[in-house]
Amino acid sequence: MVAGANITTTVIKMRAKGMTWTRTPIFIYGVVASVALALPAFPVFFLSQIMSGMDRAFATSFYDTAHGGSGWLYENLFWIMGHPEVYVILIPAVAALMEMAPVFTRRPLFSFKLAVIGIAGISGLSILVWAHHMYMSGWAPLLNAPFMLTTELISIPTGMLFLVLIGTLWRGRLWMTMPLMSIFALLWNFMIGGITGIYLSDVPADAFLHGSMYVTAHFHYTLMGAGLTGAIASLVYWFPKMTGRMFDKKLSWVSFWLVQIGFNIAFMGMFLVGLAGQPRRVESYAEVFSKGNLITTMGAYTIMAGMLVLLHGVIVSWRSGVKAPMNPWQAKTLEWTVPNPIPLENFDVLPVVTSDPYGYGKAKS
Repeated sequence: MVAGANITTTVIKMRAKGMTWTRTPIFIYGVVASVALALPAFPVFFLSQIMSGMDRAFATSFYDTAHGGSGWLYENLFWIMGHPEVYVILIPAVAALMEMAPVFTRRPLFSFKLAVIGIAGISGLSILVWAHHMYMSGWAPLLNAPFMLTTELISIPTGMLFLVLIGTLWRGRLWMTMPLMSIFALLWNFMIGGITGIYLSDVPADAFLHGSMYVTAHFHYTLMGAGLTGAIASLVYWFPKMTGRMFDKKLSWVSFWLVQIGFNIAFMGMFLVGLAGQPRRVESYAEVFSKGNLITTMGAYTIMAGMLVLLHGVIVSWRSGVKAPMNPWQAKTLEWTVPNPIPLENFDVLPVVTSDPYGYGKAKS
């Protein structure tokens, strides 16, 4: 929370001269939206744990139904944090990929304002959907309707971000790098996660799918399909600026394909066994689910192989990678105007921003 307050204050008060809000990189908007969610959500979770500890240590009855408490109270407090937490991780990853899209298409970001509205819309609505986790909790059915509506509405700002990415890619001069392919992977993974989320947002469908492996697959297609994909792409993209060396190109590609192929094998398998009725959070399962779970296990090991290749790539590239020029991607944001790795205090002389960060021309390969 302190870090979130620090970041927000820095963005508001310490932007470079000339960096108006319309010249602020979209990644910064994603980070601010993320911490704006964390600041109100995490104190609620801390409070819920304090109350739980008091129930155990001092015999209070916040959650003890035998003495007037409510288990629903704990569920609400947990999910008020638990669902925004997904977007705390997801929004910066998606924003980072939107930051890379103009670099590797050599086009301006398609509708910067729409991207900002989409990020703000997702951030705002994500704090109003927590109780879709509680459809089957036994509380009053009338309470499900507003949360079903807000959950379905969140697809609108999500669609805005899809439009921004597709519009930026459309007719761009595509520079085929691993970060660019990560944008395509994001579109595929998040499309599946989003569509399956629409089904889960509907109470009648959730009555059948709730508590199944289908929910686990949906969750990972959104959080891992976007969050992990964006994190790995960000590592490769900013690696030269962090270390002064280029990330090994072959290892980045091998890692990308292993992770993405393994990811889709693993969680498509979970969708299948979930639709067939396998519950989650169990240590054993019926033999009828064996083949589906074997597919998922094979996919998981493939993901692990991809992550090991990525780790190997980090070590090899850091030790003996090709020395990176100051701006290997010909990007236009401020971090690429300082030496590699970035020196202490960032800038010897405070920069002055005179143009937007997405005024791209032709790519140099």
